[in-house]
Amino acid sequence: MTQTRRALIFAAAAAALMPAVPALAQSGLSAADRARVDRAVAYLQGLSSVRGRFTETSSRGRTQQGDYYLQRPGRARFEYDAPSRLLVVSDGSNVKRYDPRLNTFQQVPLGQTPLSLFLGREIRVDQGVRIEDVRDVSGGFAIVARDARRPRDGQIVLTFAESPMRLREWTIVDAQGGRTRVQLTSLQNAGGLDRNLFILRDPTRRRSRN
Repeated sequence: MTQTRRALIFAAAAAALMPAVPALAQSGLSAADRARVDRAVAYLQGLSSVRGRFTETSSRGRTQQGDYYLQRPGRARFEYDAPSRLLVVSDGSNVKRYDPRLNTFQQVPLGQTPLSLFLGREIRVDQGVRIEDVRDVSGGFAIVARDARRPRDGQIVLTFAESPMRLREWTIVDAQGGRTRVQLTSLQNAGGLDRNLFILRDPTRRRSRN
């Protein structure tokens, strides 16, 4: 994966749940599996404003933690703890990534990222994502999906608890078989999030003028 794509890995997993109706029909999922996918989509649709903690484990076993904030439509913020201090912010139009250790800043349009599907005003169910499996796990279920337009890019496995319904974790498997696991160690409703959380100006340009 490219560096920008890795930077957006946290949000990409949730976006991968957006199943295409034709894909569901072709995948051979049972009625019970389709019902679980529908429940998962409805659950994500209801996450209008939430915050929590996450733990990310890379394919090399490196673990990082941080805080996340989501406010649909369009806004998200992922703050990685020290020593990384990486920031990934969506302001509703663009997704921005700032790495303070390398003093690098990247920006891509929100519509060109998987984040746009999850942060949209309405979660779509007619996008080109192929649901390959819905499987039982302890205390819930997991959905295995891949991009139908780029099937060789890898898989995403989203895991949900069922009682109560909650997004628990996901694992992204890239084209080379590398696995990145993100566990949501906490998730809670958070009305009235400060809009400044979703503003990230280019710190590298500001420093260059000083």
